[in-house]
Amino acid sequence: MKPSRRSFLLWAGGFSALALSGCPPVNLAGVLPPSRPGEALGAPPTGEKIDPVSHALNRLTFGPTPGAHARVSRMGVEAFLEEQLSPETIDDTWCQYQVRRLETLHLPAGELFEYKADFLQKELSQGKLIRAVYSRRQLQEVMADFWGDHFNIDMSKGDCPWLKVADDRDIIRRHALGSFPAMLRASALSPAMLWYLDGRSNRKNNAEAVPNENYARELLELHTLGVDGGYSQRDVMEVARCLTGWYVRSEEMMNKGRVEFRAEWHDDGPKQVLGHAIPAGQGRKDLDRVLDIVALHPMTARHLAMKLCRYFISDTPPEQAIGTVTGAFLNHGGAIRPTLRALFHTDAFRQSAGQRFKRPFRYLASALRATAAETRGEGGLPDYLQRMGHAPYQYPTPDGYPVEETPWLGTLLWRWHFAVALARNTVPGVHVDWAALHAGLGGETGLMTHFLGRQPNGDERTAIAASGLVPAALLASPAFQRY
Repeated sequence: MKPSRRSFLLWAGGFSALALSGCPPVNLAGVLPPSRPGEALGAPPTGEKIDPVSHALNRLTFGPTPGAHARVSRMGVEAFLEEQLSPETIDDTWCQYQVRRLETLHLPAGELFEYKADFLQKELSQGKLIRAVYSRRQLQEVMADFWGDHFNIDMSKGDCPWLKVADDRDIIRRHALGSFPAMLRASALSPAMLWYLDGRSNRKNNAEAVPNENYARELLELHTLGVDGGYSQRDVMEVARCLTGWYVRSEEMMNKGRVEFRAEWHDDGPKQVLGHAIPAGQGRKDLDRVLDIVALHPMTARHLAMKLCRYFISDTPPEQAIGTVTGAFLNHGGAIRPTLRALFHTDAFRQSAGQRFKRPFRYLASALRATAAETRGEGGLPDYLQRMGHAPYQYPTPDGYPVEETPWLGTLLWRWHFAVALARNTVPGVHVDWAALHAGLGGETGLMTHFLGRQPNGDERTAIAASGLVPAALLASPAFQRY
């Protein structure tokens, strides 16, 4: 039987260990795992309303940790924003080490086919949760969550269980705070996306062949212009023609998962997209021309601005904020960082504290961050996310998990179950040192203000006191459900 690469490496590692027996001790400096960075708890917020520090922490991160309010208060909200917009300057060694243990997240696409699909999905979801809870590069994680839905790929189709792992790393995470045009092109040629939206089957290899329009339609409707973006069915057909000929190696053992362009499958005739003429004979350059037309189109800018404002401000953001973000996107050539900077400086953003309803993934991550929980993102957590309908990478349609509040209101019962289990330390694979948290935050009042982001009102104090389990009541409170 031919050994797999993985079994060969394990065998080779064992052989090397035997060969080194009796040798002098090896210097492990720089190899041992880093220590978890400490965080002084500091004072929680004390105001009667959510202050700008708590608001920034709620929106730019997956939720405040016990010492975050004090830290951001010292450095200032503006400095915190600029820090998060430059994740490459933030030391995230400890979190990176935790994720590094998940070996499949770092392998080339072709090597992922040696693993079972359910194992890959488990490690990918586990890595997402670990980063959301522990990464110090929080805005990058929040934006990876946003773009993961924008370019949604369900892992249940075809080769997607294997290819999505590389897509999440090389397209979503790599470009999360970079350039939208660059991310759009990377997504268009992502092996996972070519599988999911049938781009690999889009070919004109004979006179009777009809191009597959699936990806062309979603490119215009979801990824760029939006459903009201002014394109026609004719535009969809012409874009589909432009994108014929791209293929993903699947059956072949060599270079499996590799994307190739096959000129003999491409419709190389003249085309017209959104009023732009694309001459015949361009071959693979047709794709670049289409992306040039749509990536920085005014309707694309507005569509993305609307989605970003819904994600960061409210389900119904004001037109002024949408206009500001649209202008920033166009003025900076689709660069994501200045677009976000403009959004975070709008009055609508500043005045929207507590208006967003947490989706289940954010709710779990914020609870784990608020309690300084110890977890590896496995155990009972995937089951809770599954029951709440928000299991990562499993949404079946290309539009991604909804951001609006209404679809998630049916998850309140399971949120209460999770809150009680976390308060009692009965969530498998999760531990909270409640005594240390209680003492470090200055007792029950400090615990309340930390979880709520402000002083509790009279009704909240009464309800929490009557609950008999203060931590669970706080985690399940209406105030903690919002951010």
